[in-house]
Amino acid sequence: MKSEITLIIFSFLCALTMKAQIKTDTIKPFSIGETRVIKSSVLNENRTLNIYLPFNYNMEKTYPVIYLLDGASNEDFLHIVGLVQFFNMQVKMPDFIIVGIANVDRKRDFTFHTDIKSLKNEFPTTGGSEKFINFIENELQPYIDSTYKTNDTKYIIGQSLGGLLASEILLKKPHLFTHYLIVSPSLWWDDESLLKQTQQLLDKQNETGCYIYISVGGQEEKIMQKKVKKFSMILQKEKKLNMKVEFLLLPKENHSTILHQSIYEGFKKLHPYKE
Repeated sequence: MKSEITLIIFSFLCALTMKAQIKTDTIKPFSIGETRVIKSSVLNENRTLNIYLPFNYNMEKTYPVIYLLDGASNEDFLHIVGLVQFFNMQVKMPDFIIVGIANVDRKRDFTFHTDIKSLKNEFPTTGGSEKFINFIENELQPYIDSTYKTNDTKYIIGQSLGGLLASEILLKKPHLFTHYLIVSPSLWWDDESLLKQTQQLLDKQNETGCYIYISVGGQEEKIMQKKVKKFSMILQKEKKLNMKVEFLLLPKENHSTILHQSIYEGFKKLHPYKE
């Protein structure tokens, strides 16, 4: 009995010793970027930006920028930063600045006007995309270019309603970005009016030379797949604008799972592995 008590006490003292040995000496925050809040006169509200800078950010260099819609810390910002860091490490993808635009009202900002009553009832604040595009062009991009060391390469990433907005920018103000990564765009919006105007809007453009990557999931609704494929085909047939258009169907992905895999595949196309 005495030996059993001794063993228990010895075990207890060993546990205390081990706990003391692994005690954390210092704790400090782990940060992957910075958050800025800017006042938008166009939108008449404050907008939050999450910014990721390359590890060895150098004021003597210039960097391409990825503008990410749905870019709050609890939206898509962390996922896209992780993919960029992975590709930067594994395949020597260039260093990027990432600008995550946190949402205030995405149904307002990512949709254009509609007269369809059912949509107006479901999306009562709808119709703000023109203002939001104005904000991007005249406030956000100039702010980023004046605050950080940027170059002329500008990506935009958008999914779903964000993909609808990216598609609208592509067709109406293509000069705002050099690379469009459009995932499962909601082209059904307003009875497919943007899709129906695609060729007409392309006819008004001058040569852009932009890169366009469009994807959709094989497990998404058939109508979504059909409209996205049609949009891609119209763009692919357009020769005079010197655009490079790539379309990817991801058979196993649905609307909820497609973003991460789609951007992963898009980055592989843009920045392939080289021995």
